[in-house]
Amino acid sequence: MITLGAPAKVNLTLEVLGKRSDGYHEVRTLMQAIDLCDLLTFEPADGITLKCAEPELSSPDNLVMRAARLLAERSGRCAGASITLEKHIPVAAGLGGGSSDAAATLMGLNLLWSLAFSKRDLVALAGQLGSDVPFFLYQGTALAEGRGERTTPLPDLSDYWLVIAVPPIIDTDRKTARLYHSLLAEWFTDGRRTAQATQCIKDGLRLEPQDLFNVFEKAAPSVFRGLEEYWRQVEELSRCKFHLAGSGPALFAWFTEEATATEAHIRLRPEGLTTYLTRTVPACRTRPGSWPQTGSTRT
Repeated sequence: MITLGAPAKVNLTLEVLGKRSDGYHEVRTLMQAIDLCDLLTFEPADGITLKCAEPELSSPDNLVMRAARLLAERSGRCAGASITLEKHIPVAAGLGGGSSDAAATLMGLNLLWSLAFSKRDLVALAGQLGSDVPFFLYQGTALAEGRGERTTPLPDLSDYWLVIAVPPIIDTDRKTARLYHSLLAEWFTDGRRTAQATQCIKDGLRLEPQDLFNVFEKAAPSVFRGLEEYWRQVEELSRCKFHLAGSGPALFAWFTEEATATEAHIRLRPEGLTTYLTRTVPACRTRPGSWPQTGSTRT
């Protein structure tokens, strides 16, 4: 039996440079893994099955199942696996839970089935499953370009803290497509914000809240009904600036001190909001599964 943690992520920067000839958008984004994790367990079995306490996630179309089938097909192996998914990352919140679960599946089954796939091999497969999936094979801090599938690992951002706030927004169907459709050409940028933040990390300098940027923040209030009011409420209660997490609708605040993050989190507790106190985690440079199983604090 093999158990792996699948970490969530936030986009510290997310710039759209323009629309490509293939219909996708060219992006440049700085991604960071955090210690809010799903757990996946892999056991030998006949056939490939997925169990999850949330029935809607046990679908054959789940990225976990798609990743398992893809790896089995490419390896030419007929081995099976019983996969158990324990969800902690909010679904469809912009925190990358599905993509992270898919990456963990590639790593876990590569071990369970004693395959000889290298990280480069797995990254190639991950790109076929989704733009964010390759990042989760590296984790830590990374620059992502193209559609988001070209990943360049960066020095770890350690000892940063985040408060995640997840609004009770139900209508997230096709949210990413709707966000891209809502972008105006005048909001496209040249990638300079991401380049500056990347250089800051390479130089060993602290990444401050003012260094963060997400172009989707301009479109999100029109895509997610009720987000603008929720956003205002969270910032007033916490007395902190919040940013959109990826494609949202989750929000996050960035802190360089644990005490300051904890204070902001405590201010949100009495309101009954779904929030998490989390921290950044380093890249996975050792055997898959070295992640903490969970390190976040939820209210």
